[in-house]
Amino acid sequence: MTPATAAAPLTDTAVDAIVARHGAAERTRAEAGVRRVRERWTAQDGNAETFDRFCVDHYVPAAKANELLDRLEAGMTWIGGHLYELRRHLRRFSDMRVERIDAIDDVLATFDPAPDLSDQWYRQKLAFVALLNFDRPALDRMLSEGDAWSPARWAEARLTQAFPPRIPAELNDRARAVNHRANRFVSEFHVPVGTLVDATGARRFEKGRKLVAHWLVREAIKSGYAAENGLAMQRALAWTMARHIDGTIPRAVMDSSSDADWDPARNTLGGAPATETVGLTRYQIWLERRDIAFEYDRHYTDYPTAIRRKCELEREIPEREVERVLVELLSSPVRRDLAAFLRTRIGRPLEAFDIYCDEFVQQRPIEELDRRVKERIGDGASMERRLPEILMSLGYDAKDAEFFGARIRVEIARGAGHAVRPGVPELPAWLRTSTLEGNLGWDGFDTAMHELGHTLEQVISTHFAPRPALRNVPNTACTEAFAFLYQSLARKALGLVTPEEERLAFDYDSVQTFASACQIAGPSLLELRVWNWIYANPTADAAALRNEVLRVADDIWRTYYEQDFGPDPYRLLAAYQHMLSHPLYLPDYALGHIMSHQIRSFVRSRDLAAETKRICSIGRVTPDLWMRRAVGRGISAAALEADAKAALARL
Repeated sequence: MTPATAAAPLTDTAVDAIVARHGAAERTRAEAGVRRVRERWTAQDGNAETFDRFCVDHYVPAAKANELLDRLEAGMTWIGGHLYELRRHLRRFSDMRVERIDAIDDVLATFDPAPDLSDQWYRQKLAFVALLNFDRPALDRMLSEGDAWSPARWAEARLTQAFPPRIPAELNDRARAVNHRANRFVSEFHVPVGTLVDATGARRFEKGRKLVAHWLVREAIKSGYAAENGLAMQRALAWTMARHIDGTIPRAVMDSSSDADWDPARNTLGGAPATETVGLTRYQIWLERRDIAFEYDRHYTDYPTAIRRKCELEREIPEREVERVLVELLSSPVRRDLAAFLRTRIGRPLEAFDIYCDEFVQQRPIEELDRRVKERIGDGASMERRLPEILMSLGYDAKDAEFFGARIRVEIARGAGHAVRPGVPELPAWLRTSTLEGNLGWDGFDTAMHELGHTLEQVISTHFAPRPALRNVPNTACTEAFAFLYQSLARKALGLVTPEEERLAFDYDSVQTFASACQIAGPSLLELRVWNWIYANPTADAAALRNEVLRVADDIWRTYYEQDFGPDPYRLLAAYQHMLSHPLYLPDYALGHIMSHQIRSFVRSRDLAAETKRICSIGRVTPDLWMRRAVGRGISAAALEADAKAALARL
């Protein structure tokens, strides 16, 4: 859009007029506010005279600023909250496991009731009122000064940050469609494994069984540790993951048109090499994400890459700091101790897929776990009814258990599990998990406990934050911290933790979290490096992108994993589907593990329920400050590394 200065020069007459009306003490604040408005004002907003008149008429002196803040905060809460609710409800039929109606489900999911909202904030002057009267601090100031800010000062910052650059509605429309296609591809990429055979020629799954890539393939690999002849099954599943990664799954497998034995290691159907495969679809979708990101770059002059927007604007942790934490975690000498421990637990030399081994309490057979879930929890609907009971088993009193349980809905997702926060306090959070047919099962319950951590955070941070503008937590790593914490309590919620396991629980949790953090740190680092390559190679095609992803996977594996886990012919570090559905999200998992352990270590001698409520009520300050207020120290892997080292020595 054309700046107003191109139509008519803007003078400082607005500042002079404001000072004349409100006094000389307002000059510095008025100058800053007028400057912020000028940065976003365009010719379509009016000429210089209109600009000056707007600034003078809508400037509120410092003495009245708190009243203006309250009024703006209330208005923005209603506008943003209810638009969010419209959007999340419109996606229900696409997200949930219900019979699809192709004629309407995608139309609803991609319908936006306010497609040009980023422009309307300015056209209707709401954004300009906020920018005129309140500061919009950059990340470096938030990091250096934020600890001394009051809740009102933080609310001012969050209020002005709520107004992004003016994005054309047409671009938002296309971005929404690309996002929906990517999410639908991910949620519907269920690999049929009923015809899969391992190296012995045995079929390991019932006819018609499908596993969501990558999540449920990974979980099936993990279940192999307790299965008879599980190693052969794990290798076959790892090759299934490899075929998903490079696009060589046979189409006849994906569309279930062949009943012949599928050997994923050799990629044969009935002994004959597979010819027609799914190809580069995964990477073509990634490139659609790239192309949309490039278009947004032109509008975000302060954050001109997808990487900077994710790290600095959304995560509020600079990329260099994110990468530093990942590399330090992967370079930790404690990983040698972990590898030795894993070899002892598994009883054989480690293989690449053993990076997924993070269950160190003696695993019960999956059939027993499924049976226990069926007996104690039932299906998704009965889990919703039992949420207060589950929460009380974890230490919540009856009043809080009923309050939180009544504000969480349990639903079955079309793909893997996820949680959807409420936009307004009057409505519930949505806990979505995946299930076997007609049965929640252990995998579904384990996922549901992860999502329970999310939804507890969401309900608490919606109802108990210091101010409406501070609802939510700073970023997704903070909510992942509670998701991992509550997922670790899944067996306890089922009454499956023995006294001996209770005594050793913290040691096992420390080792398990360290293993999980190291596992996800590799894919996180891969995604950061691939996106940097994308910006260095902006015209690359899908084949080149796939080759680079595989190359980076090999490089990171050789550098940080091979000495302990041996070679990786599967390229498992590239498996994560989040790279399509939630670009650049993966580091939040690694950070979430680190932060989760910091919280777990802090609350282990305290009341879990009370601390969950206190920490999730802190409000949306920066992540590092949030952690300092939560546990007395900023984000650091030091506690996780030290506790894992000590635990490995004892175990």
